[in-house]
Parts: sequence; structure tokens; C-alpha cells
Amino acid sequence: MRFRIMLLALLVACTSSKNIENVPEGYDADVYAKAVELAHKYIILDGHIDVPYRLEEEMQDVSQVTAKGDFDHPRAKQGGLDAAFMSIYIPARFQKTTNASKEVAENLIAMMDSIIAANPDKFAHAGTPDKVRHNFDKGLISMPYGMENGSAIEDDLSNVEYFHNKGIRYITLTHGKKNLICDSSYDPEKGWNGLSPFGEKVVAEMNRVGIIVDISHVSDSTFYQVLRLTKVPAICSHSSVRAFTPSWERNVDDDMLRALAMNGGVIQINFGSGFLTQAANEQGTEFREHRATFMEDHGITNSSDPRVEAEMERYKKEHPPEYADVETVIDHIDHVVKLVGVDHVGLGSDFDGVGDSLPTHLKSVADYPNIVYHLLKRGYAEEDIHKILGENVLRVWQKVMEYATASN
Repeated sequence: MRFRIMLLALLVACTSSKNIENVPEGYDADVYAKAVELAHKYIILDGHIDVPYRLEEEMQDVSQVTAKGDFDHPRAKQGGLDAAFMSIYIPARFQKTTNASKEVAENLIAMMDSIIAANPDKFAHAGTPDKVRHNFDKGLISMPYGMENGSAIEDDLSNVEYFHNKGIRYITLTHGKKNLICDSSYDPEKGWNGLSPFGEKVVAEMNRVGIIVDISHVSDSTFYQVLRLTKVPAICSHSSVRAFTPSWERNVDDDMLRALAMNGGVIQINFGSGFLTQAANEQGTEFREHRATFMEDHGITNSSDPRVEAEMERYKKEHPPEYADVETVIDHIDHVVKLVGVDHVGLGSDFDGVGDSLPTHLKSVADYPNIVYHLLKRGYAEEDIHKILGENVLRVWQKVMEYATASN
């Protein structure tokens, strides 16, 4: 703790408006200096960063500055990131083969375990909020794991506890397709009309062992059914507000936000431009449709095929991307706060998961101070900024743990 206090005192001394470098154009230097100070004073917890699958596709040393991607240790320290839920992402295509999803999850966990073990001066496991705080005091970045797609549970309920023992602290029940647990917001086939009978058991078992239930990606029916069943608060680890993207089921509408708040839960705002504005959302749909048509016309099954990448680069030049701005993220936070209160919103960037669709002034983990800056400009009190940056999610996590302890 003494080490952390000394570091903070040094930071405050160095972040006066006279000492701050690289103030973004148009920003008030004094307010920005305060934003940088708060970004390092308080725990910033990001609910969803897709580093594992990014590294599965192309290995890089994220302990050093990387040429690609949105996350590495130097930029994370620059931005004040303290706890990053690493997404153990299982694409829906692995649901077609028995045990394939579980194997993908195990491999990604093993890879992240090895990265943490190789960099004990930079990264650390964190299975509890107390461990996050402990790592924060030591200047380490916590890397708890969140499983994105519960298909890795397969049809075996004992796998819930199995993955808890491997470090999983939340499970997004599904992803792009209906699975054995529930329906997906992306999938037109709503075969379960919400949760399956097995899915109801999964939610109860997650409560029992102490895994947070994540209801990003699920259908609306699943969302409400989970909130009726769960004994503890839930999260949306990387979703945004549907009021800004009408009729897009992936985001959360106002009635759902009210239900989540009554449950004590938290929505963690996704930074992808398609989650933030209607124009970017529509363009993203057109982009994906063009890619699918091109692949079908040319008999290509892998979206990473060089021919697909070349075609999409050509397409982007003809159709320049619509980017949201960091202030649009604040608009979503504002909406949640005005509707249900400041205790029910946090950050779930989807860094390394939304490609090049990130907003201006919010392109990597170095840019969290820009969020703090605009919260300050809109009059948010320091106590409320503290909650938004991480305390709201830590509160939910603590309640989930306490229930599990009492149940066993």
C-alpha cells in the first residue's frame, strides 16, 4: 500500500497542467490533468478485452508495445487500466462438434496463464475483488477471465465449477448463435424462447459456485428470464444502450435497463461505433453483408482469406467508416445514469474485439483518461467517476462471491 501511495503522490506532482504532455487537441489542459490523475488514482476495470483470441490468431508480446491491437502493458499503464477481464471467446462454429468449445476455452486459458506467469512484474491473476485491490496497490494489472459463450460448458453442469477453478469469473451465456443454454440476440432462430431447461440449471450453478452471469449477447427473452432466476446481480459485460440504435437486439433497451437496475446489476458500455450510433450500426451491417456476399460468390469459407481482406479494404475506401466519438460513449453513460442511477453503469470496451470501429479519441487502452475528462466536463462528481470506472462491477462481483460462500 505504501508503494502505491508513493506512486500516486509522484503522479499527482507530475500531472499538473504545466507538466502534462500530449493533451488532446481542443481539451482544457487543467481538466485533462485532473482526468489523468483520477484515471490512476482509482481502479479502472474493463469488463471485456479480446486479447486471448487476438493472440490465438497472431501471437504478440503484450508485455511490450505491440504494433497491432488495442492492448499492451505500456499503453494500459499509460491509460490507468488496472483490471482487464480477458475474454475467453468461443466462436459459435465450435458448437457443432462435441467438446470442441471446451477445448478452445482450455487452450485460451492456458495461453493467458502462461503470459501472466512469464510477466509477474506486470500482470497477475485475480479471482476476487480483494485480489484486484491487492494487485492495484502493487502496481500490477489484474487479468481475471470472462468466458464469452457458455458453449464450453457443453452438456455437463460440472463444467461450471471446473471453469471457475480455472479462473473464469463471468460467463456470457451465448454468443452469435443459439446454444445449449439459451437463445442469442444475433440468431433469428429463437428455439428455446429464452433459456433452455439446461440453461436454467446453468444459471443456478453459476450462482452456487460464484460466477457472474453475463447477459450480453442473449435474446431479450433470455435477459428477462435470467433476471427472474438469478439470486445475485447480473452484468452486461460489453453492451450499449438501444435507445441510440433502435431495433438492434444486441443492445439493451430502457425497460431492460430498469430490470437490470432492480436486480442490482451493471451494464458496461461497449466502445464499438456500431454499438454507439445508428449510422455506424447500419454501415456495419452493410459491411458484413457485402463480405458475406463476396465470400459466397467466390466459394470462400474463411473470412481471413487474403482475397476477402483485399476486397474489404477496397470496399472501405469506397465507403469510409462512420466513427463515433468518445463523447458518444459518455452519452450512453449519461442515459443509463439518468434512467436508473450511477450505480448501474461501467466500462466494457470490447478492445481487440470490434476491429477498427473504435471511436475517435478512444482507440486503445491508453485512452481511458479521455473518458474521465468528458465525465468531468459534464459535471460528474469524483465519487461517481470512481463508481463508473470500476467500483460498480466490483460491488456486483463481491455480492456474487458472498452468495456462493453462503450457499456452500
